Amino acid sequence: MVTKKPQQRLGFKTGEYIVYPAHGVGLITSIEEQEVAGLTLELFVISFEQDKLTLRVPVAKIKSVGMRKLAEEDEVKKALETVTGRARVKRTMWSRRAQEYEAKINSGDLIAISEVVRDLFRSDDQPEQSYSERQLFEQAMDRMSREVSAVNKLTLTEAVQLIEKNLAKSPRRGPKSDAADAEEAA
Repeated sequence: MVTKKPQQRLGFKTGEYIVYPAHGVGLITSIEEQEVAGLTLELFVISFEQDKLTLRVPVAKIKSVGMRKLAEEDEVKKALETVTGRARVKRTMWSRRAQEYEAKINSGDLIAISEVVRDLFRSDDQPEQSYSERQLFEQAMDRMSREVSAVNKLTLTEAVQLIEKNLAKSPRRGPKSDAADAEEAA
């Protein structure tokens, strides 16, 4: 049996966008009460439109799954600044780095996700990415752009363009100048 409950719990309310670490940005559509194995559970019903996914999360589990409110505008600015930085790629095996990138993406932390976008981005004049690198980059870009879109009230396309514009400002993105080559040789 499902009944409608008051529409706010633990600071989250219906009609509000949230970030669920494993799935990204979702919309709380309702708060329901459901009986499961003789117990009555209060559940947030969260819709992930792009994935055509509806998730029911027990109110009591919100903290442990890491669900959070959307980032503030200043955190989005910081994330956009992060992607303009120099990529920091560790000299470890790809499988280890891939696990670390995956963990950052699924952490739900916007800054950590922006670090993955920065580290895996390839401009047109850079070598081709492997399939798994491209998959992780696209996953991180998708998570980041959805949150930037929701916070800045942009379309998803506008959010992607904003992130790409910031990626283009990164120090190593453009073609190297002769001065930079001479400096490295010294």
